Amino acid sequence: MSLTNDDAPSVLVPTGVAPYSYPCLRSLGGRGVHTVTASEHDHVPVFASRFCDETATLPSPDEDLLAYKDALLDLAARDDVRTVIPVREYDAYLLSKYRDEFAEYVSLEVPDIATLERVHDRVKLAEAAEAAGVPVPETRPFDEVDDWDGERIVKSRYNLLADEYVDTHGPSEAEEVNNVTHNRPGEQPDREEMLAEMNHVPIVQEFVPSSDEYMFAGLYDRGEPVATFQHHQIRGNSYTGGGGVYRESMYDPELEAVARDLLGELDWHGLACIEYMEHAETGEYYLTEINPRMWQSLPSTVQAGADFPHYYWLQSQGRQSEIDPGFELGVGSHLLYGELGYLTSVLRDESPFVERPTLRETAWEIGESVVRQPRFDFLRLDDPRPFVSGVLQTLSKSN
Repeated sequence: MSLTNDDAPSVLVPTGVAPYSYPCLRSLGGRGVHTVTASEHDHVPVFASRFCDETATLPSPDEDLLAYKDALLDLAARDDVRTVIPVREYDAYLLSKYRDEFAEYVSLEVPDIATLERVHDRVKLAEAAEAAGVPVPETRPFDEVDDWDGERIVKSRYNLLADEYVDTHGPSEAEEVNNVTHNRPGEQPDREEMLAEMNHVPIVQEFVPSSDEYMFAGLYDRGEPVATFQHHQIRGNSYTGGGGVYRESMYDPELEAVARDLLGELDWHGLACIEYMEHAETGEYYLTEINPRMWQSLPSTVQAGADFPHYYWLQSQGRQSEIDPGFELGVGSHLLYGELGYLTSVLRDESPFVERPTLRETAWEIGESVVRQPRFDFLRLDDPRPFVSGVLQTLSKSN
């Protein structure tokens, strides 16, 4: 489908297959902003949304990152397109690295590439947290660890491998690496095996015993908060952790303080989603990571009244004074296929540090929360086609 609307201003929303761009279309399309949704895939669930005004085809960023960037730039150069929303890690990286090229055509709310590297590089991020005086797990490059007696986690150093960060990738190459391994005390991981799995030297972090996980989201203007949001992550992709699939909005001034201190230290600009663990013994909020883009749980954020796609649009258009950053507390929302993934993880995943819940207990908790908080990320009665399309696509892949 390809439509045009010469009268309405347009927003460019690049996306893959995952439907996390949907709240951007729903928020801005519902306000009369012409939505241009672009992907390297032909069959994307959000293409079926009534809020998707126009679709465009992109090259795959996995195959040629510069070709993907050039195609984004061609779309951004259209007279009607006013801004580009970073939805994926590739977009956050490209919009920052080539910010001057994009700025010839559109207004962007993204950090410069040097600041972005301090977030994408988990060693530098830990150093920034220490400088800000906020809790962060002890973090060291794999090759600097000589004592494996304690409880450790081995994880990728970079959210994204790209030429700005590592010398193994050229300008046209990039890949997302999100591997995490819970290492048993006293067992030293095989370095070559880790390198083969992650394509770079990973980091080692101390294991933080956590009672709960939380998220802080913000839109910043050169180090100053414009809008912020918090939620309590009840369940993630797995019982061992991961992105939230059921969350409830909340507010804790201590969480607000540690997040603001960190983003202030970074002199942050644009979107930030910070994941935290609450230390089971001290109650302190320990930094997990920062996503410099829209986030997986964005639908639940918007349902609680914190409409970050609209905030981003307003700030990019010089209308920051129109942003009302309030939100409702205690609002929960479910990512339905994520809930199924969590249930599956109870059967398949294992960790030496996190106790496995029982299947019966897990099923009961999911069912109870669905009845108590019947809100869903993508199942919407006034726009059901993206959810139906996603289900059909998932079923076709499983056959």
